[in-house]
Amino acid sequence: MADADFSALTHPLANPGYGKRTVPGQEPPTTSDFGHLPRREASIAGYIERLTDGSDIAVKTLAAVLPDYGQCAVRTALSRLAAAGHLRRGRECIVRPDGARWITRTWWSRTPRDDAWWAAYQRGEITEDKPPPRRRQTRSRAFVLLAALGRQNPMMSLSDGECVALEPLVSEWFARGADERVVLNALTAGLPRQVHRPVALARTRLTGKMPPEPIEAERPVLRMLECAKCRVPGRPEVLADGVCGRCRGEPAPAPPPRPLFPEQVRAHVAEARRAAARPHTPEGSVT
Repeated sequence: MADADFSALTHPLANPGYGKRTVPGQEPPTTSDFGHLPRREASIAGYIERLTDGSDIAVKTLAAVLPDYGQCAVRTALSRLAAAGHLRRGRECIVRPDGARWITRTWWSRTPRDDAWWAAYQRGEITEDKPPPRRRQTRSRAFVLLAALGRQNPMMSLSDGECVALEPLVSEWFARGADERVVLNALTAGLPRQVHRPVALARTRLTGKMPPEPIEAERPVLRMLECAKCRVPGRPEVLADGVCGRCRGEPAPAPPPRPLFPEQVRAHVAEARRAAARPHTPEGSVT
């Protein structure tokens, strides 16, 4: 077990943006997380679970670091992990300021998921886990700015308690996109000749000049799932247990009817018009 843990720590990473990506909403880990799997699949699943996100879990890489299994065994095990609901492969569209691009994803879930859950995740209906709040620093960025305010203008010198009281307001300015230069300008520009209560003036300005909250347009999530065996993209409803119908041995669907060429459409219309123009002869009459 110690060797496996050390191997997980030294496991190679994939290129930035690729590799293992844990899906949200995991149940708390237990010692029986993979007890429903065969021994080989449970061993490989336990190893993948210990890897950090971004680790390379391609077949060749896993076979190289797990000497007990060759590439064929690892490939089969990954397909069975997909069938058990622990793994899906596909692509996701990443939107950045310099443009959008599709990247390969390998999604991993310690908690087994059914096809309906993976379909909802593919549509973007499963919300991502929020990172835990960062540990509060001894002196926050907002406190440091307020404590140094007196060096910008002695009339705005604040006590330790006053800095603590105003700290949440300055933090909110930072959360809304303002930087130190903007906050200092709001607190020190255009001061009266005498400031009797700098804390009251600072509170009034921080409250009255608070910048608006940034408005971010919510982008739709763009993901595609792939067959665990042939890697061909497909709709979630046709990837039962992560495998497409062709790899399950099902007959290929009938191709859709071919569209008519314009000249064929015109010929059919002309024939219909000729048929409509013919005189109608009552049934049983003699001509």
